[in-house]
Amino acid sequence: MSNRFLLLFVVLIILGSCARKAIPAKTVIPPTANAVKANNVEFRYLSAKGKAQIEQNGNKLPNANLTLRMRRDSVIWLSVSVAGFEGVRASITQDSVRVLNKLQHEYYVGDFAYLSRQLNVPVSFAQVQALLLGNYLPATNGTEPTITTEGATQRIQYNQASLFIEQLIEMSLGKLQKLSVRDDASKNNLLVDYSDFRTLMPTNQSFAHNTVVQVQQANGKTNSSAAINYRNVDVDTERLDFPFSVPSGYVRKK
Repeated sequence: MSNRFLLLFVVLIILGSCARKAIPAKTVIPPTANAVKANNVEFRYLSAKGKAQIEQNGNKLPNANLTLRMRRDSVIWLSVSVAGFEGVRASITQDSVRVLNKLQHEYYVGDFAYLSRQLNVPVSFAQVQALLLGNYLPATNGTEPTITTEGATQRIQYNQASLFIEQLIEMSLGKLQKLSVRDDASKNNLLVDYSDFRTLMPTNQSFAHNTVVQVQQANGKTNSSAAINYRNVDVDTERLDFPFSVPSGYVRKK
């Protein structure tokens, strides 16, 4: 289980761009605070379970069971199991990234600068959280997005540091359908598709139960993808814990 395999789960989830039908009408909307028609998932605690299929350079790894827990804006916790055995556990906070590799008795501890170096793409806690939830991520530092309507879809584009970010929102649901992040410095790309939106009870919020992520490296040597299909998603049904400890004898990797 390679470092890139572990870190793909930390930033998560898969390829897959469906061909979009051409929609004739396009209208540019002046960027105002209420212009984006997005309904983000709101919660204090969220838990989800599902299956993931990882593929690297055309090689499919065994199907994995995935458990995700979150405390909004505070902790993201992931556990990945194969054949009934937990292989990877990760805990992400605003200022730390910790990954436990039980198969190789190794662990990784760092900050988001560490994660950005490993993925070759600048990344933050807010970006990882939004990616996992399928939430719209607004621009920061006063950046004004370009907002275009194409039929029932909004296209939001903006630059953030070296990143060019594009998000497509289906306006009737107010949900993010596609996310594209291109690093103009490294020329690496992250592509994400969200589908199979279902209503979460008792909050009546829509949540994408299928997420597909693709990481494309500019050098053409490494293309990684993952498809996650959630079967159970719960919000605010209970207070969650986020256990993470390193057993004795594990080696710290840099």
